[in-house]
Amino acid sequence: MKHHAFIILLIFCSVSAFAQKRLLRPEISFGAQGGYMASMVNFNPSVAQQPLKCYLGPTAGLVFRYAEHKVCGIQVELNYMQRGWRESNTGYSRQMDYIEIPMLCHLSFGRRFRGFINLGPQVGYLLHEKELTASPLPNAWADKLSSKEVHQYAQTEKPFDWGLAGGLGVYYRSRLAGTYQLEARFNYSLGSFFRSTQMDYFSAANHMNLSLTFAYLWEFKRKK
Repeated sequence: MKHHAFIILLIFCSVSAFAQKRLLRPEISFGAQGGYMASMVNFNPSVAQQPLKCYLGPTAGLVFRYAEHKVCGIQVELNYMQRGWRESNTGYSRQMDYIEIPMLCHLSFGRRFRGFINLGPQVGYLLHEKELTASPLPNAWADKLSSKEVHQYAQTEKPFDWGLAGGLGVYYRSRLAGTYQLEARFNYSLGSFFRSTQMDYFSAANHMNLSLTFAYLWEFKRKK
């Protein structure tokens, strides 16, 4: 099922590209983006988390976009993302710092003011993690930690991450001052950061993130 999702995205992007009229000059843009993201983790068996109190962290990165067609282009990014989760019963939270590379099909509509859709796969790698706990810890919870009975507090076992990303946004292309862009994006990891074999406790432990970012891009070539 996971591989089918990747194949469908690749076919969709390929068909969109071939169906569009080519531009006289390609649109090539490069810039930077930054914003905040709300994170949760999909645990199976489940771990109690507060939907309205997600883990909040910053995200920032570089953006490269290339388009030879009027509607369809390719966008590649290199991002830092601060993910994590926050539990509702214990007050426990964990910060997980990732480097991420999304490879997106970029579909845009309009001229100077444009709406756009970004869709595609992403890969990432865990750089660093740390625990952010309530203070003082409840005695019962502290006993569980010391006895290793609570499985989600173990150190991350699989630092490599992969998944899918989809975003909606708008941007304004000025003639002289570049492009100003606002995007809301949902990221869903398909890989578990804990081992998930039949012998392990968790069958899934994957990230879910919703981000809001602002970007500035400089366009190197403009069509006539």
